Amino acid sequence: MNLRISGLLLVGLMLVAEARDNPRTHIRGAGDFPDWEGSKEMPNDAFRFARVRYDSWQEGYSRRSGKWQTDYPEAELNFSWRLQELTSLRVHPDPVVVEIDAEQIKPYPFIYMVEPGHITITEQEASILRDYLLNGGFLMVDDFWGDEEWDGFYRAFKMIFPDREPEELPISHEIFHCVFDLKEKPQIPAIGTALEARDSGLGVTYEWYKQGAETPHYRAVFDDEGRMMMIICHNTDLGDGWEREGENEWYFREFSEKKSFPMGINIVFYALTH
Repeated sequence: MNLRISGLLLVGLMLVAEARDNPRTHIRGAGDFPDWEGSKEMPNDAFRFARVRYDSWQEGYSRRSGKWQTDYPEAELNFSWRLQELTSLRVHPDPVVVEIDAEQIKPYPFIYMVEPGHITITEQEASILRDYLLNGGFLMVDDFWGDEEWDGFYRAFKMIFPDREPEELPISHEIFHCVFDLKEKPQIPAIGTALEARDSGLGVTYEWYKQGAETPHYRAVFDDEGRMMMIICHNTDLGDGWEREGENEWYFREFSEKKSFPMGINIVFYALTH
């Protein structure tokens, strides 16, 4: 892999909770996913990827089998390995899944939410997320497409922050340049969409069957001091670029290597240093 990094400060270290589960037991099908030993001297001083488990309102989904687990656990296993491999950040080898519960999310300065276009949260969960974010936490939202899914997420967002609005980030913002210097806002399609578009000659990088999915958006939510609390990655799928890095060399070269991993690393770096 040709991704390069001059150095990442050892920052944002956190006190991690005891492992609840070994995510490698949830891997579907064949695959060789990296593992490594954490620091024996400082076992708790490591960045640990935490995924949020939430309810979905779409028929057929529930808390235990819903869209919250898209790309799980391969995406975070690969992404955690790349953070460990390409940066000087100490990274825990076992990512975790957390409920929207104050005690569960409190140890983690960075949490990740995927496919929230049909998310359902309670007033209590909205309050927990609001307190977490206003007290220094950071939420990355990823992989939802088109106007309908944006509207579904936005309804939940307004429960969390009724008096705040997401702001579109310009390409000049530091988050696109702080580690990897990105020239455009990256749009990463799911691997199936990418291969179909390539092989059919359509040549697009978005889910063309969803209205309003053409343009990638990176929107941020800031606190009263101007600190970014949340980044919302809409009309793009960074997680699939992480998950599918070993399945197709063309997809890896075009999307995982050039876009998904660089943008993800930039987001984590920015979140932990601001």
